Amino acid sequence: MEQIVGAINPISFQIGPLQVRWYGVIIGIAMYMAAWLSSREAEKRGIKEDTIADLTMWVIPVGLIGARLYYVLFELDYYLQNPSDILAIWEGGIAIYGGLIAGFFTVVWFSRKRETPLGLMLDVLAPSVLLAQAIGRWGNFMNQEAHGREVSRQFLENLALPEFLINQMEIGGVYYHPTFLYESLWSILGVAVLLLLRNREHVLRRGEVALSYVLWYSFGRFFIEGMRTDSLYLGGTGIRISQVVSLLLFVGAVILFLYRRANIYPPLPYYAEGMQPEVRMRKRQQAKVKTTQ
Repeated sequence: MEQIVGAINPISFQIGPLQVRWYGVIIGIAMYMAAWLSSREAEKRGIKEDTIADLTMWVIPVGLIGARLYYVLFELDYYLQNPSDILAIWEGGIAIYGGLIAGFFTVVWFSRKRETPLGLMLDVLAPSVLLAQAIGRWGNFMNQEAHGREVSRQFLENLALPEFLINQMEIGGVYYHPTFLYESLWSILGVAVLLLLRNREHVLRRGEVALSYVLWYSFGRFFIEGMRTDSLYLGGTGIRISQVVSLLLFVGAVILFLYRRANIYPPLPYYAEGMQPEVRMRKRQQAKVKTTQ
């Protein structure tokens, strides 16, 4: 990555030989915000205290490993020749889809362990995770990566972008599409939509907030990915991995959404009910036990 005069220094601060990059700082802030907001929402929905904090201890390291492993596997030729770079995540190379996939299976395992409805847990997490993705894209901005094709400075000025952003989009004397910004804004808009739908009673049933998140993010990512110059490709086919994953996720979410609505009876509880249905069932079971004693 070529650093130019006028670009933002990717090093946030330095303590002796230790350099802390903006990329890591921003990713850390994004993860903290997701955990904090999810924890507040979990309490409102009757999920036991400290559940999200305990989940975070698992999902963050597993998600980071998954995100890095996903990226390394699709750039395997480079990393086989440069194995020392595999752990250099501070320089970028974290694939969101890899982190989301690893994080999803961690949440599945954790929800079963804590006897918390998986759909409810995913619904609590979804808007916060999308916000974290929006924040995290600014780490790409600091590293001058995840950008699109070449454009003119006039094009960027016509977008009414601030000067610091335009300057950061100049790499080696060439200006590029700020696709990181497009995805960040799309994700922020998605957070607003998810919160609006989630907070309305009798709109989304349990699990449908998470499905709406998948629909929203995969739809936008499919088109934004087509503009990027640093995509991971499927072998030598020229097919972008993230576009394939986005398409599969979008179609799968649509099918699952329609199937759940049409075939599950009795219908799943609405998200706004939180853990109340399980609490009522538990009380009825306890009452039955008492009457038989």
